[in-house]
Amino acid sequence: MENFTRWDDYLVAEHELIERGMAVLRQCLEAIELSAELDAVKLGRAIDFLLQFGDRIHNTKEEQALFPLLNTKGVPVEGGPIGVMLMEHQAERQLLARMQSLLPEFAELPFAERICFKEEGMEYLKVRAEHIWKENDVLYPMGRRVLTEADNQALLGQFAAINREAYGQGAFAKFQAMVAELETGGRRGKLIENLTYRQLDAILEAMPFEVTFVDAQDSVAYFNRLDKAKIFPRTRSVVGRQVEKCHPEKSVATVREIVQGFRHKTRDKAEFWIDFKGDKVLIRYFPVYGDDGEYLGVLEVTQEIGAIQRLTGQRRLLDD
Repeated sequence: MENFTRWDDYLVAEHELIERGMAVLRQCLEAIELSAELDAVKLGRAIDFLLQFGDRIHNTKEEQALFPLLNTKGVPVEGGPIGVMLMEHQAERQLLARMQSLLPEFAELPFAERICFKEEGMEYLKVRAEHIWKENDVLYPMGRRVLTEADNQALLGQFAAINREAYGQGAFAKFQAMVAELETGGRRGKLIENLTYRQLDAILEAMPFEVTFVDAQDSVAYFNRLDKAKIFPRTRSVVGRQVEKCHPEKSVATVREIVQGFRHKTRDKAEFWIDFKGDKVLIRYFPVYGDDGEYLGVLEVTQEIGAIQRLTGQRRLLDD
């Protein structure tokens, strides 16, 4: 997108991305009556893309940059094409926002309400498709007749600024990736891929609690706060040690029971709390599974919670 030299080519290319998102939404909506199983993740991602990119990025470019400029060139708002476009923008976002609000409870909706949901989605698709046609074939050609090359450059600069403000450099590549994810299943790539090793390590070290990971072979593989004060001191020598060797003999049977429960998915957590060094310490264990459900190990989280227990009332984010 950054390589486009014309404002109208720029917006038409964005329409093409929106239409790809619309195609995924249509596919999800048509499945509502055909199957009891609905890919709610894919449906939610399609709606989210059409709101986030289609409305809050693309429509914003028109509402904040193109439409005001066209108005200064004599294209009317009230009673004119810009007024119609603005009304349709509002109709689109209201339909999408309503659909998005129903997603958390969609699985519990009666069949009749699911059909109503589908009909509203189809109405959005109709409004949006006609809107794109009106802009591509009527409004943009009108704009080409009245806007100068200086106007073109100004619009391109404003469009790029809107992209950068929301998604940083290389925003269009990110928009393309979003659509590709929709078309291949609707699930985002792992967000951890956005982090460097240095950032990930720093995040784990900044956590206000201690974490230890024991792998699927019951061997200690990782702990944070290396070389820093810890509730239960440990050094590098613990890495590679069997987890049973890291606990008192009287606790080994309990540790084995917890691990086996996680391994066989009969237990989803284990929690303990003790008084230790003048504080209350909460110790929690969670199973770790891969995307395919394979057991990968156990995460231990240890935290001093005395100060948390003493909290009362409220403190807002901006309170001193």
